[in-house]
Amino acid sequence: MKWKMALLLGGMVSAMVCKAQERVTVKEINENRKRLESRGMLVLGSWAVGNLLWGGIGAARTEGREKSFHQMNMYWNSVNLAIAGFGYLSATRKQRTSGLWQSIKEQQRSEKILLVNAALDLGYMTGGFYLKERGKRLQDSRLRGFGNSLVLQGAFLLVFDGILYSLQNSNGKKFRPWVENLEVGATGLGVKLPL
Repeated sequence: MKWKMALLLGGMVSAMVCKAQERVTVKEINENRKRLESRGMLVLGSWAVGNLLWGGIGAARTEGREKSFHQMNMYWNSVNLAIAGFGYLSATRKQRTSGLWQSIKEQQRSEKILLVNAALDLGYMTGGFYLKERGKRLQDSRLRGFGNSLVLQGAFLLVFDGILYSLQNSNGKKFRPWVENLEVGATGLGVKLPL
């Protein structure tokens, strides 16, 4: 009978050790989130710099709708560059998150921001289509150029935020092994042991 109990306990410990080996540490998940944020800001900053250069050259060499397109790209990406700069500094200077719950909260916050940004990106594109249509009706090449720019910038940001959200969401799923055996009840917090 004792050997059966020893075998059962040994199996439980082995299962828990195997399960624990699947886990990535909370610190590694947090570091990956910061790395994704900082790299994302580098991509956004690179897009902004490229558009500022392309916009400056294009605005100097074109007229009418194309000139307006390039001008709006410059205006839009000067804001993107500022956001990327502040975002990069923020991602690289973030204080270390101290606990599991705080880390999960930070991860969810990052994901929610990206989803809100994606909704805004759709709004930018919608605004761009509106300006294009309005420009056609009023025969205003400036509005059409601005509209084309907003559609392009919104589309890029939608793809950018979608990819970054997908990567962050995948990173956030690494918390599951940490919380899947926790159970909150009326009497408090409990841990379910796998058998």
